[in-house]
Amino acid sequence: MTRTTRLVTLLVAVLLLGSVGTVAVLHAAHRSAMRDQQQANGPTVRAGTVSLRSTAGRPLLVRNLAWGPHRDEITTVPADHPQGPRTASGVKCLRFHAAAGTGICLQSVRGALQDTYRAVVLDAHLHERHHFPAAGIPTRARVSPSGHLVAWTVFVSGDSYAGTNFSTRTAIVDTRTWKMDNNLETFDVIKDGRPYHAADINIWGVTFADDTHFYATLATSRQTYLVRGDFATRTLTTVHRNVECPSLSPDGTRIAYKKRVKGASPDAPWRLYVLDLRTMTESATAERRNIDDQALWADGSTLLYALPGDYGSDLWTVPADGTGTAHRLMTSAVAPAYPR
Repeated sequence: MTRTTRLVTLLVAVLLLGSVGTVAVLHAAHRSAMRDQQQANGPTVRAGTVSLRSTAGRPLLVRNLAWGPHRDEITTVPADHPQGPRTASGVKCLRFHAAAGTGICLQSVRGALQDTYRAVVLDAHLHERHHFPAAGIPTRARVSPSGHLVAWTVFVSGDSYAGTNFSTRTAIVDTRTWKMDNNLETFDVIKDGRPYHAADINIWGVTFADDTHFYATLATSRQTYLVRGDFATRTLTTVHRNVECPSLSPDGTRIAYKKRVKGASPDAPWRLYVLDLRTMTESATAERRNIDDQALWADGSTLLYALPGDYGSDLWTVPADGTGTAHRLMTSAVAPAYPR
């Protein structure tokens, strides 16, 4: 190879490398611009102080899904202005709930070979009080009205309630003593008035009535049931069929839940219903889309729940009595809590 050929080859290589570098820089700049545009069009999120005991009106806390440095952090907005700027806490959670100055935050922990998970009990300033290992992928979390009990559910196999090939683990912790029931499947089951035993029992989606009683979903033999739990007797008693992810109303008289409906797609089988516990009458809400969430009572007449959105999930509301229509409350948010 002559000297001239070598110089030409070197020049061509430099030009090619320069072109590749330019393309990479332009691509990165384009992605950054797109990200900036998405953030500009999304909610304003700023770091600040977040408390579960706000003195300036009623707060709404959510896991923020808007792109930016505060994605996945617990943020707060005034409940009467949910589209307003969000204040970010710096605390990241996959699932979250709070009541009476106590929070439960389900987190992932990065590992060298694989991620693990933990349940963190938070105080009113979102500081850690205690944490426990979680056996799988977080899916549900609740705090009792008094703040004395926290519950969480994880998938220990599978990652969706839609099929039948999954297994859950549900735990409840007393924040006064740190005593933990790490698997509610050890409770005695009373089904249709009789003791019931089966190897395929799964329990998930706790909602608390008080510090002794709670409701949850029990699945067995391809059927789901609303069960009433009692800590004093350590029993789970079936109440109603075809109930998943129950949520007890503030006055304790109704359960909001997702129900499998006939004719729906196996991948999108659920609609949002409400059960009157006094009459055992169930009624559909005006939300006709598939609901894969544990709805939250925003007040005595309104339900709040997540649906898929552009950046993960958006929060929607609908009247609990079957009237009205569904309305989007917040974009890029999930896991809401009104820390009463």
